[in-house]
Amino acid sequence: MSRKLNITVMLGGPSAEREVSLRTGAAVAQALRSLGHEVQELDPRTPDWSLRAGTEVVFLALHGTYGEDGTVQKQLEQLGVAYTGCDAESSRIAFDKVLTKLRCIKAGVPTAKFIVAKSAQAPLPENLTLPLVVKPSRQGSSVGLQFVEQAEAWPAALAEALKFDSEVLVEEKITGRETTVGILNGKPLPVVEVRPKTGSYDYNHKYTAGATEYFCPADFDAATTTRIQGAALEAFRAVGARDYARVDVMVRPDGSPVVLEVNTLPGMTETSLLPKAATAAGLTYGELCQQMIDLAMARHEKFKREKTAEPIGGAAI
Repeated sequence: MSRKLNITVMLGGPSAEREVSLRTGAAVAQALRSLGHEVQELDPRTPDWSLRAGTEVVFLALHGTYGEDGTVQKQLEQLGVAYTGCDAESSRIAFDKVLTKLRCIKAGVPTAKFIVAKSAQAPLPENLTLPLVVKPSRQGSSVGLQFVEQAEAWPAALAEALKFDSEVLVEEKITGRETTVGILNGKPLPVVEVRPKTGSYDYNHKYTAGATEYFCPADFDAATTTRIQGAALEAFRAVGARDYARVDVMVRPDGSPVVLEVNTLPGMTETSLLPKAATAAGLTYGELCQQMIDLAMARHEKFKREKTAEPIGGAAI
């Protein structure tokens, strides 16, 4: 039985995903309270926030810019407080879709062919085959996501995506089944398949009840499941992630996986994909939250022990 802790749940924040984060944070706080922890909620909407005295660990329930791009992680590291999820550097890399793609390519992780566009006047890329997916490099929850089926749609799609960032990722649209793989404590959870009832899995389909069907574990044969989970775990490692994340993977008709992106602070509402995968693995929502806290605390305690063991004046000779 884990000991009772003084936990601050950070939720909301200043990003475009604020509303989703508030829902994630409320669900997490309720679960942690039900486990007997002392929980307070903190909304860092402005930069002058401060942690309540006695906070032992921060549960990050933030999404999008500030919460997921390494900024708040860096601040918490400076405060010397334990926090859940990836560190500042891996958060920064994973939040940037272009950096993630480059890491995946270097590590040999399968990913879609792409280019980067930084101007609304950029021409339709000649080396990519339609249809294309256009998305801001540094946003989440499908914010600014555009699809280009015909060449005439390119200028408007590019201009729309550039409203959300100074550069956009343009990649070939992969035809196949859409899946996501949760990683918890370095191990892949059961594969979740996502099937929007109409259109694509955009922001509205993610957060509108009944708009999307979910299947977990997804109905793939054992060999394909292993390939999907393996690609997700390789991507998780390629960006330097730790503790937990969720990796989005397209699966071509031949069963080959193509990694789309790594989400270091995935949604944690009761209907979010990571909790669905954890449930399929036999974990309740509360147990999932507790594991996230346990991983953060274990790392923090280890860091403190190592710090205490360091000899004064530098390394021992």
